[in-house]
Amino acid sequence: MISITTILNKTHFTKNDLISLLQTEGEERIALFEKAAAIKKTYVENKVYLRGLIELSNICTKNCLYCGIRKNNLKINRYNLKDEQVLEAAEFALKNKYGSIVIQSGEISNTSFTGRIEKLLREIKRMSNNELGITLSLGEQSYETYQNWFDAGAHRYLLRIETSNRELYKKLHPADRNHDFDRRLQCLKDLKNIGYQTGTGVMIGLPFQTHEHLAGDLLFMRDLDIDMVGMGPYIEHVDTPLFQFRDLLLPVKKRLDLSLKMIAILRILMKDINIAATTALQAIDKIGREKAIKAGANVMMPNITPGDFRDEYALYHNKPCTHENADDSTSCLEACVHITGHEIGYDKWGDSKHYLNRAKYSKQ
Repeated sequence: MISITTILNKTHFTKNDLISLLQTEGEERIALFEKAAAIKKTYVENKVYLRGLIELSNICTKNCLYCGIRKNNLKINRYNLKDEQVLEAAEFALKNKYGSIVIQSGEISNTSFTGRIEKLLREIKRMSNNELGITLSLGEQSYETYQNWFDAGAHRYLLRIETSNRELYKKLHPADRNHDFDRRLQCLKDLKNIGYQTGTGVMIGLPFQTHEHLAGDLLFMRDLDIDMVGMGPYIEHVDTPLFQFRDLLLPVKKRLDLSLKMIAILRILMKDINIAATTALQAIDKIGREKAIKAGANVMMPNITPGDFRDEYALYHNKPCTHENADDSTSCLEACVHITGHEIGYDKWGDSKHYLNRAKYSKQ
């Protein structure tokens, strides 16, 4: 059997190579993380960029079988932030030198919603004098809508595929036209074509998921040539259909470990992309985000949603930091990043170097 050292010294990786890396333990696991950390330091430096997270609304037209804000979950209180609350949160990010914000919501695609987002984008750009970078994570939309939002000032977009395996995707979504794998894939291609820094991501540790699936996810992201990734452990929610399969799940610590390995391997595969240390990591381990940074992540997303609404944006149970105010979150970030030996890139958009390098190459 080929050694992990030999695999880590490769420049091209097969699916079997990636499966072997996902299965590492002990000294081999340490070698994986050390390799990822060295690559990150070389290609993106030991800086962590901030994205102030604004959870706009938990209203969703989708019925994904794993998600706590799915349309058919009648046990949560639905909310929709007012425009002034969104703008106040954006102003907080600006004053605290976050550099960028993320506007996230349940998936809605009617003209009232899409027009509202366009107006908010223009207003945020105006009030910040174009100093705030803006990432959107608002689900599947038409090409025209994506173009309008791009023209209004959004320049990054995160659309998680959740799994790149079609059969597993079917087990996570209702079998209807509103939950179509090819539609989601086309949206990712549309975003890239328009010129967004395009991001995706997957859940790790799902029921029915194998190491082969995860290795396929890594190759999917590499082959799609994405610019940024937000991925983390699957955490079950009692009010979802997928909860019935909880006995098939790995222990949460195993899901955390797999997530850290996925981050490390992706950093090795795609050396100069942006990788987020997601909140779900912290839900399992209080220093889960710090572990992710040391494994290869370079983006953190402090939640700056007004505190009254954070509990209601519950994609999964045990969501952390819902009772902190935005100022507490900022203080916590400073300490988190400091103990990893990194520094925060304040007042920076922190754009994906992968995207910038590709854009530079295409002009030559």
